[in-house]
Amino acid sequence: MDVEGEVEEGYGAVADAFRANFAEHREIGAACAVYRDGVAVVDIWGGHRDKARTQPWERDTMVTVFSTTKGMAATAMAVAHSRALFDLDATVASYWPEFAQQGKGEITVRQLLGHEAGLAVIDVPLDLAVLADPDALGAILAAQTPSWPPGSAHGYHAHSLGWYESQLLRRVDPQGRTIGRFFADEVAAPLGVEFHIGLPDDIPEDRLATLVGGRPVGALLHLREMPPRLVFALLNPRSLTGRTFANPKALRGISDVNRRDLLRLELPSVNGTGEVRAVARTYGSLATGGRELGLRPETLEEIQREVVAAPDVILRLDASFAMGFMKPFVPFGSGPRAFGHTGAGGSFGYADPDTGIGYAYAMNRAGWAAPFDPRDVALREALDRSIA
Repeated sequence: MDVEGEVEEGYGAVADAFRANFAEHREIGAACAVYRDGVAVVDIWGGHRDKARTQPWERDTMVTVFSTTKGMAATAMAVAHSRALFDLDATVASYWPEFAQQGKGEITVRQLLGHEAGLAVIDVPLDLAVLADPDALGAILAAQTPSWPPGSAHGYHAHSLGWYESQLLRRVDPQGRTIGRFFADEVAAPLGVEFHIGLPDDIPEDRLATLVGGRPVGALLHLREMPPRLVFALLNPRSLTGRTFANPKALRGISDVNRRDLLRLELPSVNGTGEVRAVARTYGSLATGGRELGLRPETLEEIQREVVAAPDVILRLDASFAMGFMKPFVPFGSGPRAFGHTGAGGSFGYADPDTGIGYAYAMNRAGWAAPFDPRDVALREALDRSIA
């Protein structure tokens, strides 16, 4: 398997693991990038961007990364926090009065960003027209009743977190921007990276990798790779987990995100699309203090703080989050200060302040392993050996 790109001396093990993924894990196309102390030390890609394996994955190929998007959305929120646009311990309703409906008046921003608000389930069916209308979507979100007493537990807000973040941001940003627009202006532009929350129509099709993957019921064939309790909860339409992932219906399968009418929407928890090096570059900045983004030490301390993993009522395993980022409840990085986010199918990105590492991997053939894919694990283990 030919691997394109550049690898600095000492990081060849990452390229070897990347190449091995094609032989051992049926990779179709993928890319991996690593920044260390702000410098690119790995930037590689290979394979094909289409299922038929006729179109090569190029240097500028873009791919949708599912919940790895949450880390990019969380970066936007971190920039907003550093600009004192909101206080983590203030109530969401103090910035967004309508949010106080249905007993939500005391939910803090910290609880919302930590998946503790009880708002993983959205009861009103969400179609594409509603998702394209921030005002209509905001009214639905504000009227939602929590599924558990806010602050009493945490549960992964798989789809809803990004929408709530965007609605809050619209109300605290002096320009009233949605999170996709804010990310473009305040994160992507300063870093010079190409990543979109809401894909512009002028991005040509031949730059996009086609996602290949099955429907949720296929998880039954992969019980050895996924936590069984999560699988059975996903397939139970009455469970909190099943209800969380069932709305909107347009997002029921991995390959659904190949639709341009869905990609152009801002789905800040799910449909971020861009070059893989953009995710690594963003995390590389965060790992070294976020100077280009103007991050305050207080913000970084909140993101980097150790969070003890606790039972997640949606994921059905122990998990931990801080300010929208996933913490290493399953080990990644070199210690508890690391933060990042994984995505359905196998993508992952993280920052490690202790080593100055920003890492990202994404692919177009979705795997079933959760929370981490063996292809990603192989790359990170090779990176750890290279660092050591």
